[in-house]
Amino acid sequence: MPSDQTMIMGIFAVLFVLLVWGRIRYDLVAFGALIFAAILGLVPSEEVFTGFGHSAVAVIALVLIISRGLVGSGAIEKLATRLLDPDRPLPLHIAIMAVVGAGLSAIINNVAALAILMPLDVDTAAKAKRMAGQTLMPLSFATILGGMITLIGTPPNIVIAQYRQDALGEPFGMFDFTPVGLIVAIAGIAFVSLVGWRFLPKREGAREQGEEFAKGRYIAELRVGDETVEEGATVGDLYPAAEEHDLNILGLVRNGKRRPGFAARQEIRSGDFIVVEGEPKSIEAFMGKSALEFSGSEKHSGSVTSGGLTITEAIVPEGARIVNRTARSIQLLYRHSVTLLGVSRNGRRFRDRVRLLTIKPGDVLLLLGSQKRVSAAASWMGVLPLEGRETQVVQRSKAGLSIGIFLAAIGAAVLGWMSLPVALAAAVIAFVAVGLVSGREVYDSIEWKVIVLLASLIPLAEAFEKSGGAELIAEEILKVTNGYPAWVSLLALMIVTMTLSDFLNNVATTLIAAPIAVGMATATGTNPDAWLMTVAVAASCAFLTPIGHKNNTIILGPGGYRFGDYWRMGLPLEVIVIAVALPAILFFWPL
Repeated sequence: MPSDQTMIMGIFAVLFVLLVWGRIRYDLVAFGALIFAAILGLVPSEEVFTGFGHSAVAVIALVLIISRGLVGSGAIEKLATRLLDPDRPLPLHIAIMAVVGAGLSAIINNVAALAILMPLDVDTAAKAKRMAGQTLMPLSFATILGGMITLIGTPPNIVIAQYRQDALGEPFGMFDFTPVGLIVAIAGIAFVSLVGWRFLPKREGAREQGEEFAKGRYIAELRVGDETVEEGATVGDLYPAAEEHDLNILGLVRNGKRRPGFAARQEIRSGDFIVVEGEPKSIEAFMGKSALEFSGSEKHSGSVTSGGLTITEAIVPEGARIVNRTARSIQLLYRHSVTLLGVSRNGRRFRDRVRLLTIKPGDVLLLLGSQKRVSAAASWMGVLPLEGRETQVVQRSKAGLSIGIFLAAIGAAVLGWMSLPVALAAAVIAFVAVGLVSGREVYDSIEWKVIVLLASLIPLAEAFEKSGGAELIAEEILKVTNGYPAWVSLLALMIVTMTLSDFLNNVATTLIAAPIAVGMATATGTNPDAWLMTVAVAASCAFLTPIGHKNNTIILGPGGYRFGDYWRMGLPLEVIVIAVALPAILFFWPL
């Protein structure tokens, strides 16, 4: 009968092959491997599900929720939009976006940072008449690099911190990763900004693929509130903000009647409606910039408080209940607390009030309300919501509050008043209490596949370590580097881990490499922190393929990239990371 060590290493070998193959969801592969190991007795039955209660799992879930709240408050949007300028030289634009992306990734999840900045970068590329593929990969790599700076920036740091607690009795702190991570991030950003982007192919069609973000243009009405009006302000005064957000102002409605022409010189009064034409995100952003309101916003006050207000696009099929009727005639707002914010009619403009427009088959409606109410209203009207075409309404008035709550939680953890998981959990409760995220958004924010993957691999990694598998691999690496200084073995571990991370999920890579690192530290009698920090850096550096990190996968389509494009910039970047990170680790975490 094979030994426990042979069986667990066999399981990890199959796990590695299936994860690289990628045809089966990685969370199902990991969970299946866990259950199979339990059946073989490699993982005790009472420890099978302990991973789901591990603090690393909790921290990753809580960081995702907090990221959602910060994004929904508009705190990040205000910073990002001020830094965009399509007239900047390309290297300067890349440098600014890279610095912002890295900075955001240090305080929120790096996937969330990319999700915020990528549409802005694509839009800037379109205005500058260049291909989005020239800038998206540098932005993606910068967000990955920025995640290394703090504990909460990237999952490998969280996993390594908690593994250190399990192995050595105390976790890494919030800013223990900063000295090495910051040096690596600065070197990496300098490379992608000055040199790296020049290695990317200028392929025809990349910009067109990037335009998959473009959505239909809707005619909508935004109400002028008391805070909007400045004495003597005219419709024309709103033109610069409209141009900034790629929006057309079509006119003014007063006392229920559309004013002639574009009404550019017409003075704005409280209670007027500004008629605009643009994409959903542009309309929402322009509304926030100009302090305008949605029609019927008072009916949605409860939804805003619960953090659940969205703008949903829905197409009108033949036979829908709303066909040949208006939003007012079916009492959409009063029956369902859903506003018909705008209508797209094959690019044709109309002068009717949106709520008085007779809806026709083929129209695309812009519906405003909570997700639950919009879903019910869409079903009742017989319209079909478009998959993935929802725009979150940003609660800009709570931007300062969200930042204050987040900083208070981080400060409490850094000062040792409470553990990081407890501090982040308190921040999540506060976000819910003040309406920054709703109860539904708490669960929607969590990437459950990553949670299941991590929770499944934690008991497997422990079994791998207990069986002596990690020690065996550590010994083999040390045999290859025998006779050389200890830093050569550290270099070998970094290269092996970095290579694994290019093909495996970075969480899986970290959990496999961490016990090997501690085994090598024990065998050489050196500082285990240096080895663990090496794993944290190397596991985050997945730059050679689009499958090594989710950010690389996200930009694949919008950037018009191919699988083989990543190594062009990624390979020299990984060499730079090794050249910079190894001396930094040896300096800040001496062997």
